[in-house]
Amino acid sequence: MELLVATAVGMLTASGIYMVLRLRTFPVIIGISLLTYAVNVFLFGSGRLLPNAPAVLTDGVDIYSDPLPQALVLTAIVISFGMTAVVVIVALGSWLANDDDMVDTPNADTEPDAADDQARAGAQS
Repeated sequence: MELLVATAVGMLTASGIYMVLRLRTFPVIIGISLLTYAVNVFLFGSGRLLPNAPAVLTDGVDIYSDPLPQALVLTAIVISFGMTAVVVIVALGSWLANDDDMVDTPNADTEPDAADDQARAGAQS
């Protein structure tokens, strides 16, 4: 069971890093989501994976799973949902401002082009 969870965490992490390194905003958002899923599975797996074990210690129960990682995963899910919404809004704003979703595209307002350089050179003469 631990090997399966470790493999899932490794695959999610590798896929997430690959997607974050892409040049478009949508794959970056998907990569961040995959990385949060990997962290959630890692946190959940750190609480001793015991099938059919209660999460809360009650009378007459000898084996129970740790409830702290489950609470951490619930909190992480809420935080990752909020952060994904923020990143989507920032990416949408960038796309609306630049008419492109490339991550490394320079902004036309800040980058002078050759026509501006020629106009400045003509004005100085």
